[in-house]
Amino acid sequence: MGLLAQDVAPATDATPTAEEVKEKELEVVLGIDYIEKLTFAPNPKGIFIGNEAILTYSVAPQKRELILKGLKVGKSSVVVRDNSGDIKAKYTINVSSNNLSKVVQELKEFLGDVEGLEIGIKGNYVYVGGQIVVPTDIGRIAVVLEKFPEVVRLVELSTQTQRVIAKKMQEEIQSAGMKDVSVRVANSIFMLEGVVGSDGLKGRAEEVAAVFLPDKLESLAKRTDSVQSAKKSPIQNFIQVNAKSEPPPAPKLLKITAQFVELSKDYNKVFGFKWAPTLGANGGQIAFGKTTDGGVTTQSSGTLAGTISNLFPKLENAKNAGHARVMQSGVIIVKDGIKGTLKKESKKPYAVGTGEFTKADTATAGFNLNVKPTILADEKVEMELGLNVSTNIGNPPETLTNDISTIIVVKSKESAVVGGVVIKKNSQTFDRNPNETETASEGGSFLFTFIRSKSFLSDRNQFVVFVTPEIIDSASEGTEEIKKKFRKKGR
Repeated sequence: MGLLAQDVAPATDATPTAEEVKEKELEVVLGIDYIEKLTFAPNPKGIFIGNEAILTYSVAPQKRELILKGLKVGKSSVVVRDNSGDIKAKYTINVSSNNLSKVVQELKEFLGDVEGLEIGIKGNYVYVGGQIVVPTDIGRIAVVLEKFPEVVRLVELSTQTQRVIAKKMQEEIQSAGMKDVSVRVANSIFMLEGVVGSDGLKGRAEEVAAVFLPDKLESLAKRTDSVQSAKKSPIQNFIQVNAKSEPPPAPKLLKITAQFVELSKDYNKVFGFKWAPTLGANGGQIAFGKTTDGGVTTQSSGTLAGTISNLFPKLENAKNAGHARVMQSGVIIVKDGIKGTLKKESKKPYAVGTGEFTKADTATAGFNLNVKPTILADEKVEMELGLNVSTNIGNPPETLTNDISTIIVVKSKESAVVGGVVIKKNSQTFDRNPNETETASEGGSFLFTFIRSKSFLSDRNQFVVFVTPEIIDSASEGTEEIKKKFRKKGR
């Protein structure tokens, strides 16, 4: 002991004591020598290994190198002294069977700058732990760790980060229409509190909050069975449901517009001439007869003179045409699926017969609309439609009636032609005497009659019914347009 005391120099203020030497952790892989560079010349006899079954060594004093070689998986301590006998280095050696240090190095290259993150080796595993601070680093960590499935994940959110995320959760939930919901965090649990009007909104709030908490960075309480007695979700929904009986929505209304249009056209064209000279009755007379012996005899009375009227041919060229348009329109507003009726009627009195046989009668004309609309998908409307329109023409009046009954489907605000009738009549006549009962004037007689004429007659009657449905929210819609029609315009 005395010799050992003389060989070891006493510690001075410049020489650190054994307690002042900081211990360093090293990773040694089986089958691969680890070379540790030293800042001093080691004493080959001053190197001590805590467990020689796990680790062995060699030393190169001139190069100041310590070569470590693992024997089996485990841990051991190493103390290195210099030639003066002072402890200059202390190590904790972790001998592993794979290249964990390479994994640690790669993780540090990706995530070494993440604030609050720890990367290291515990036992035979690489771990990533700590509490991250910057919320934007959450996605980055999750993506990197997907490439290292063997790494133990011990990452949690820092208190500051949890508060930031809670604020983001609350803002997004309130922007979704749940103004009375708030989010606060305690013990790494995000608590949703407030009042909503239905169970659906309560579940919706929790779904929105879950978007801000990636599964791979959930609380350890949810990812392990060892924390508390049961797993707890990092989001706890304490929202109260205050279901209010909302009044049923008002039934939809439909504005049905029906328009009846009747057109009547006639055209008549006559061209020709008539030559029918007439010999007056006051002129002379010539008689032709037969004698008894078979000869011919003549006898005259007065002067052979007479008046011939209509000596020159008469040219007849005439055209006539007529056009009539009768239009009736009706508008009715009804509920969806309810039948509505719109009726308009006018009566016109007229006389029948003459003299003491005259009696009064009445001609009726009107507009009668029956409709039952039903709203379908894509703003389409099914209509059970019945329409009756009657008009009076002529004198005495003649009543014309048009009836339509059908079921159609029309899109809102679009018009459909429900039905119509067309009557067309064409006729032509040639060399027809317009007045066959005409007689010669003054008791005279026609010398001859010569007629050449052509007559063309075209008569067309047509009626069409248009129907336009429109889905509206209130019966007041469209009143401004109606008011404009009744306003008195200034001159």
